Amino acid sequence: MAATIGKVSQKAKIAAGLFWADYAVLGEQVKELEAAGVDWFHIEVRDGKYMDFGMPRGGFDIIEATCSTTKLEVEAQLQMVRPTFDTYLQLKDLGVSLITLPIETTGETIFQAITYIVEKLELKVGVWAWQGVPTTAFEQFIHPYISIIEYECRAPFWTKTGGSKSPHIIDPIVVRTIRRLHEMIKEAGMEDKIDLMEDGGLNAGNVSEFIQAGMTVGEFSSPLLKGPNGKLKPGTGDIAAAVSKLRGVMNEASDKYRSEKGLIH
Repeated sequence: MAATIGKVSQKAKIAAGLFWADYAVLGEQVKELEAAGVDWFHIEVRDGKYMDFGMPRGGFDIIEATCSTTKLEVEAQLQMVRPTFDTYLQLKDLGVSLITLPIETTGETIFQAITYIVEKLELKVGVWAWQGVPTTAFEQFIHPYISIIEYECRAPFWTKTGGSKSPHIIDPIVVRTIRRLHEMIKEAGMEDKIDLMEDGGLNAGNVSEFIQAGMTVGEFSSPLLKGPNGKLKPGTGDIAAAVSKLRGVMNEASDKYRSEKGLIH
């Protein structure tokens, strides 16, 4: 298994989110995404309590199926209230490489959880939070045990334009947030050791400004798995084309804004 999580590179990386996967052909989609060159798989694991969301996506069954299909690393981003140590153990048994903990709801055991995941389970660990959580909340997690910090865009996430269309719009303030998080990581001397992800709302049209701000990993689901006519089908070449388009834009921005040592200022 090629290890890429927490290994900061000159080229910004693609974490393929499976939120918009077609679970009827999940295996085929995972294989095509891997063949097309994504860097790892990002799966949201929900307990039904963390958020009021009408579409429960991901879960242990999806993780198990993905881990058994791919040679790439698989991330479990926990969208849970007070996840348990038993949950972490189950995720290890399923084959994940990275467990990402929610800063807001893991609770007072978050530091013990980080230590347990790294030292006992010998997995990678990260932390994440929704837009609105101040950047200062991440400061205490800029630590050698942390492989990745993730910030997720939430609002204004959907903007109505009439009819049934709701384009994915990202709040410009998130770019400034990513820039500040990068500055914090750099100030701690860990720019080459901790990945920085923006999650939600990214696409080929806006990803360059996030790379310029210091993002090292982008999470993408709909840009890789959805098109104007619905979910992309395996065997059509559409998934490979989507990855290629995104990779081309990201490589160009990486060459412009990043060096082997980090962000070019």
